[in-house]
Amino acid sequence: MTAPRPQPPIAMLAELTHRCPLSCPYCSNPLELARQEQELDTETWARVFDEAAGIGVLQLHLSGGEPASRRDLVELVSAARQAGLYTNLITSGIGLTQKRLQALDDAGLDHIQLSLQGTNAEIADEIGGYRGGFARKMQVAQWIGEIGFPLTLNAVLHRRNLHQLPRALEMALEMGARRIEVATVQFHGWALKNRAALMPSRDQARDATRQVAEARLRLKGQLVIDYVPADYHEDYPKRCMGGWGTSGLNITPEGRVLPCHAAESIPHLDFETVRRASLHEIWYESAAFNAYRGTDWMAEPCVSCERKTVDFGGCRCQALALAGDANATDPVCVKSPHHKALQAAAEAFAASTEDTLTYRQMIKAPV
Repeated sequence: MTAPRPQPPIAMLAELTHRCPLSCPYCSNPLELARQEQELDTETWARVFDEAAGIGVLQLHLSGGEPASRRDLVELVSAARQAGLYTNLITSGIGLTQKRLQALDDAGLDHIQLSLQGTNAEIADEIGGYRGGFARKMQVAQWIGEIGFPLTLNAVLHRRNLHQLPRALEMALEMGARRIEVATVQFHGWALKNRAALMPSRDQARDATRQVAEARLRLKGQLVIDYVPADYHEDYPKRCMGGWGTSGLNITPEGRVLPCHAAESIPHLDFETVRRASLHEIWYESAAFNAYRGTDWMAEPCVSCERKTVDFGGCRCQALALAGDANATDPVCVKSPHHKALQAAAEAFAASTEDTLTYRQMIKAPV
């Protein structure tokens, strides 16, 4: 089985840290969070940014956890700009002051993506597990507008806040955002532990899809709307990350290089680290990145399916989580033998009266 040689990656997600003042129960970070002493230092990240630009990366997304937890954030933005990368800060806003935002602007930060846990303090603070977080976020949004950063609002939606979608769209316009990501929660990481409390119903999912379609027509030319549907209720899977190892890569706080944020959940793959190998070697030569490139790895029903180069069999991490096999067809697909069981489980989760959230937290290391 020979994987096709990929094109250069376009984008890189740099998870600078897993530290975060929020504790969102749908966080995509792994359950075992990296500690501060495990994080790559400033110099190593700067080298990685240079390597990324060298293999063709154009866009750098600085994420976490909360990237503002890094005291060297301004220096990292400056290093990325010196490497010639377009820089996007993905943030909750907590930890950013007006002075620090101005310093980031001076360092060359190009864009900010601000997360939205809810459209009012009651829901946002409950979901984020941080009292006063919504008020601070609104202040940061005001500073972002005053400085003039291009802004994307990221609204993660689930059973508890899908009714707030209309208001989220209004808030994006009020903040002067150019784009909003309407992202129904994807069940990886901490979200997988909270399916019974967060799973939307099929009716909620369909209504959200309808609202997005209508808003795209109504707000054309004013606001770009990206949409991630509730895939447990869909008949075909999404093309995860544009295809495994096709257009982008992720780097964890410790320096492990992944084709997507959840890929570490696949136990038979050994992911290299920037401490031991260059990005060029990892992207083109590593066994993990070549494992699911192209279509040669597929079995039935994917191998004979007309959609195999459309969705590439769906999400490998989701196939593992739901079917127990990372090589299987994503159970979201109607052709998967696990599809009916998944949809039945989704309906059961959606009908659950469970309202206790398991919040993201840093587990104390054993003494």
